[in-house]
Amino acid sequence: MLTLLKLLKDGRFHSGQALGAALGVSRSAVWKQLQLLEAELGLSVHKVRGRGYQLASPLTLLDSAEIAEQAPSCDWPVLVFDSIDSTNAEALRTIERGKVAPFLVLAERQTSGRGRRGRKWASPFAENVYYSLVLRIEGGMRQLEGLSLVVGLAVMQTLRELGISDVGLKWPNDVLVGQKKIAGILLELVGDPADVCHVVLGVGINVNMQLTSEIDQEWTSMRLESGRAFDRNHLVAKLGGVLQVYLGRHQTDGFPAIQSEWEQNHLWQGRAVSLIAGVNQIDGEVLGIDSQGALRLRVDGVEKVFSGGELSLRLRDDS
Repeated sequence: MLTLLKLLKDGRFHSGQALGAALGVSRSAVWKQLQLLEAELGLSVHKVRGRGYQLASPLTLLDSAEIAEQAPSCDWPVLVFDSIDSTNAEALRTIERGKVAPFLVLAERQTSGRGRRGRKWASPFAENVYYSLVLRIEGGMRQLEGLSLVVGLAVMQTLRELGISDVGLKWPNDVLVGQKKIAGILLELVGDPADVCHVVLGVGINVNMQLTSEIDQEWTSMRLESGRAFDRNHLVAKLGGVLQVYLGRHQTDGFPAIQSEWEQNHLWQGRAVSLIAGVNQIDGEVLGIDSQGALRLRVDGVEKVFSGGELSLRLRDDS
């Protein structure tokens, strides 16, 4: 099926006979594969008598060689999958198989993409970026302080360099345009964080997606914001270069050196918010973050600090 897709990706018409000859199958077998493309991958195929078959719009598929060529300073091996459960899950399995970090896992589609707090991450085929970078961390907890916020800054900066000028950050792991989510970060850790461990930097970016019924919150994409389609290979290469710079700063100088830059780009700085922790709600005003990336709130006139993967921040109606 994916071999057929690669023949059609140019967006031109191809006859059933020519496709069958290229695949070594009958025209009826081509027809069945086309039906699978539409049903399983959600792609639209135009069928015109006398002309053949054409994708509704051309596709650019992820290509590890092209990414490496556009990002020569990043020597991370790139593993590209047509379809997997999630890039973070595959990254964790690859660590278990003994592959040496750093390496990058990408996918055209995720069947079980996930965000923070167990939320589903919409992952249509060949539209967005599903990205998991694996790093080996030595030197203890200091190397992990504020790391997800550093990744968020790198994603934000990458999108700005590609023309999405209104993008900003929301604590702890969201990248927004206004109130709409355009990207998210999910970090997962294996090993001993006090000694040697591996961390998976999971990034999901809405790139060319224009419609979906799978998201239960306000969202947008690079295409919706700019009115044009983006080359995802170029985006991945650009993100790799920017991320490499931020990770280098973090490793050398620690998170405190990046703290103020993150606060300057926090869209909810000074806003009235509610912090949700399970069934509990804490109302306060965002003061910023501390040197480890925890959230600082003014609650009833007193500064309090909060951190943890299960916390959710929401704007209050009076903000």
